[in-house]
Amino acid sequence: MMINGENPPRHLERRWAPRYSFRAELEIEWGSAVLRGKTRDISSNGMFIESTDTLWVGAGFTARLGLDQPVHIDCSVKRVEPGRGMAVTVNVSGEQHQQRYQNLISSLTGQQS
Repeated sequence: MMINGENPPRHLERRWAPRYSFRAELEIEWGSAVLRGKTRDISSNGMFIESTDTLWVGAGFTARLGLDQPVHIDCSVKRVEPGRGMAVTVNVSGEQHQQRYQNLISSLTGQQS
């Protein structure tokens, strides 16, 4: 029999990848609309997007991360901070985009040392 105190709270388990402060423009493609935002922080599997136009938890969208060579990412909203932005998980499709995203994370990892 397990006692509730033996299991760590779920919110402590959600984030397993370190986050890095990172600012970049972002275009969110949701249906026929294009919303704009900026990244606040980023990790290998997610990011926080600052935007007054937020979607709801569970909403999925495609975004273009404005780097020297843009990276296309598929996102799913995990948390919304009204008036501030939204936390999303990230899935990068395509080998070229995956490499660009991984290079970005690697460069940020080096900066944090």
